[in-house]
Amino acid sequence: MSIKTVFLTWIVLAPLGAQEIKLPAGLDRLASKASEVVDVTMDANLLQLASRFLSDKDPDDAKVKKLIGGLKGIYVRSFEFDKAGEYQDSDVEPVRAQLHTPAWSRIVGVRSLKSGENSEVYLKTENGKIGGLAILVTEPKQLTIVSIEGTIDPDQLKELGGHFGIPKVDTRKETGHGKDE
Repeated sequence: MSIKTVFLTWIVLAPLGAQEIKLPAGLDRLASKASEVVDVTMDANLLQLASRFLSDKDPDDAKVKKLIGGLKGIYVRSFEFDKAGEYQDSDVEPVRAQLHTPAWSRIVGVRSLKSGENSEVYLKTENGKIGGLAILVTEPKQLTIVSIEGTIDPDQLKELGGHFGIPKVDTRKETGHGKDE
């Protein structure tokens, strides 16, 4: 299973709740260096506005509309660069510092010395409940931070795929030569 598959699987399977990750303003300066940028900032008001454009008659739209009713925000920052070294660990440290508190637990950590890719998934717990989710993926030529606020059922999370800048994920296993893709 690839690191990206682990990352995307956790997006589909992880339960979410309210969280308070602040994305550093310094991340925006990376956009001028990046060849591709994904910047999604949707607070509760924008999510509610966006839900008005989803049809109650279309089953997929209706599921997404119900799901985003409990969300407080979706925040995605992803930068793809033409060459390695365009961002530094110091650009990600303010986010990691917020995650290194007793309330947050790293539940997934994947590091590849071969490709230089690192993926981390953190959950915040409050009073015995899941209260937040943060995902960090760093590669030599790419940096991605995903943060979703609000209460959501893990079974519904896959419905967000393909909407609001969140990748659509097929959780079925590939069957090619006995390996998962």
